[in-house]
Amino acid sequence: MKKITLSVLFFLIVFIGTAQEWLTNIETAKEIAVEKDQHIVLVFQGSDWCAPCIKLEKEIWSSKEFKTYAKNNFVLIKADFPRKKTNKLTKEQQFQNNQLMEKYNLRGYFPYVAVLDKNGKVLGSTGYKKTTPAKYIKILASF
Repeated sequence: MKKITLSVLFFLIVFIGTAQEWLTNIETAKEIAVEKDQHIVLVFQGSDWCAPCIKLEKEIWSSKEFKTYAKNNFVLIKADFPRKKTNKLTKEQQFQNNQLMEKYNLRGYFPYVAVLDKNGKVLGSTGYKKTTPAKYIKILASF
C-alpha cells in the first residue's frame, strides 16, 4: 500500500509540478500530452559537448518567452547524450534515450528537435537556428 501511495504521489508531482518542465520519459510525456491535448517537443542534445545544443538551451529553451509559451502549449522532453563522466546518465536513462534515437533520430543529428503529436507521431523537425524565441516558437507551432 505504501508503494502505491508513493507512486501515485510521485506521478502527481511530476504531472502537476513539471508539466511545463523537461521530462525524460516518452511514455510520461505522451500521457500528459493526451491529458492536456498538446504536442510534444522532443529534443536530442549533447548537453556537455554540442555547441549548437548549448546555444539552443541558452538562447531559446531558457528564455522566459519560450517557457511561458511552452507551459500552455507543449509537453517537453529531452534525450541527452552527454560525454563527460561527471554527466553520465543512469543505464536506464541511457537505454531510454537510445530507444528514442532509434525511433526518432536515425541520422544522429544534434541538436535535433522533433515535434510529435500526443501519440508520438512526428509532425515536423528542426535543429538549431540563430533566431529569436518568438520566431523559434512560430516554427515549432507550425508543425
